Amino acid sequence: MSGMHPNDSAILAENGLLLQAVFNLAGLPADMRAAIEAVETTEGYRQLLVFGHGGHRMWQALAGSKWKGDEHPIDRFSADVVARFFAEENRTSRYTLLFPQQPGVIPLQQLGKLAGWHHASPFRIGVNARWGSWFAYRAVVLADTSFTPTAPMSEPSPCESCPDKPCLSACPVASVDGLIKLDACMDERLQDSSPCAVTCLARLACPVKAMERYSEEQIAYHYGRSLETIRRYKEQV
Repeated sequence: MSGMHPNDSAILAENGLLLQAVFNLAGLPADMRAAIEAVETTEGYRQLLVFGHGGHRMWQALAGSKWKGDEHPIDRFSADVVARFFAEENRTSRYTLLFPQQPGVIPLQQLGKLAGWHHASPFRIGVNARWGSWFAYRAVVLADTSFTPTAPMSEPSPCESCPDKPCLSACPVASVDGLIKLDACMDERLQDSSPCAVTCLARLACPVKAMERYSEEQIAYHYGRSLETIRRYKEQV
């Protein structure tokens, strides 16, 4: 038996992990397999499963969970939801958590491109037609499942049909050639009283799936954490 396919999972859906991708390991690009095998053996596993959240449902579910006050609430919550998915809906399947267990190792954006989730945007955050920029990668697992692989999202980049690019006019460091350079972005966010410290004006200006925008609390959480990372990085260089 192949168990409950991620696309049909009530546990994933009710907890906001609304993006799911199933890949056969044998069909992955060689460099992707090498990245995985550098940190974990794939022996005994057939598939790679990728879970992402979309919109604001995950944050709402997290607020009522035991992980709300944890030091890493989203990572702990996501790992717990995936554990429940296997324990309750795929009891005979074995899995190993790769991400967020080992952050920075698995090339998430490359997986996103394979799944059709990720198109590059002027504001340097992946976008797609179904969720805009309001999604993120939450878990990647090796599994001995035999699910039907998921077809990638087929919609083209929404940026291609957006002539005005309001994200660029909203960004205080966007250059005249339509680029937002990472160093300029980080420097701006570190300025005293910067409007970009705990948000992203360019991202907020993007009209794609604006109804899926995170709450102000969630936006402040994510950008507050990234601001701490920027400060640590700048102290080391």
